[in-house]
Amino acid sequence: MNVPFLDLKSQYLRLKPEIDAVFADIFEHSAFICGKYVNLFEKEFAVALGAKRFVATSSGTDAVHLMLWAAGIGPGDEVVVPVNTFIATAEGVSLCGATPVFVDNDPVSFNIDIGRVEEKITPRTRAVFPVHLYGQPMNMDEIDDIASRHGLMVFEDACQAQSARFRGKAVGTFGTAAAFSFFPGKNLGAYGEAGGISTNDEGLYQKMLRMRGHGSVERYVHDIVGHNYRMEEIQAAVLLVKLKYLDGWNARRREIADLYRSLLADLKEVICPVESADAYHIYHLFVIQVSAEKRDKLKGFLQERNIATGLHYPIPMHLQKAYAHLGYKKGDFPVAEKQANEILSLPMCPEMKDEQVEYVSANIRRYFHG
Repeated sequence: MNVPFLDLKSQYLRLKPEIDAVFADIFEHSAFICGKYVNLFEKEFAVALGAKRFVATSSGTDAVHLMLWAAGIGPGDEVVVPVNTFIATAEGVSLCGATPVFVDNDPVSFNIDIGRVEEKITPRTRAVFPVHLYGQPMNMDEIDDIASRHGLMVFEDACQAQSARFRGKAVGTFGTAAAFSFFPGKNLGAYGEAGGISTNDEGLYQKMLRMRGHGSVERYVHDIVGHNYRMEEIQAAVLLVKLKYLDGWNARRREIADLYRSLLADLKEVICPVESADAYHIYHLFVIQVSAEKRDKLKGFLQERNIATGLHYPIPMHLQKAYAHLGYKKGDFPVAEKQANEILSLPMCPEMKDEQVEYVSANIRRYFHG
């Protein structure tokens, strides 16, 4: 049996008539950037989230940068971010000329350790930037409470958490603004790079619209300095087609996660992810933990049996060469460092069959017990 990490081809074949129809419409009218499909997607995704506004962008990384830049984050500022995340979270801060201040992660949820956030706040701190990592929502009530007491903005990195919810409310609607990624492998993925920003702040929304298109809303009239962060029509059209299936796909991911947990529950060598209280986890990734001595060997064992796995993420931000100038050292974030050597992402996509989940689980059991 072959078990890919995700199966985008099968998903495309199911959607092919709808995808082909919107592509034909785009090519017929030959409007390729920020046209009717982008406008429609912005409206539909805002409704799906329960946000007032949504700005479509060219990638999730661009969304992170644009959001922070438009909100006034700049040189001399500090932004509190998790040390366990993809580099784009910290890059957005750096690209604004500000400094990311790292916080260790919670040993159970993988998300930022809320109990350690306040100790990182200084007079230069402007914002807290939590990540809903792997599709696991943060406790945003606690984050908002900390930010309120210290007069800080809250930005959400929801790039892995489209339609995840905390206490019934969609992530991406709690803070000043939130960044989303629609990279092809995400729960809601485009056919290339794409992203966006949700916000309930009308002034920030209008500023981001201008900055997305070179500081202009009228051609060749530039009110402010911006950049080119515009979404392509092809990507918006794909996302519009897929959006109506997102809740069903997320529900299937949750079924797969439950099946993994039930099949691996009595295996003491494996720690399965735990859904946080009041969270609706959408399992962008299903990340298990095994001992550092066994992790790479297990990965190789599964690969030999045609089971693809991943590492998300093998090097915490403070140990990346890109952030060596911040002066962190090994041992500064022990939880993240420990987990970086123990994590293994198992195959996870809504197209997976129960038999494939059973095959993966059986081979994990076979590795540990023969």
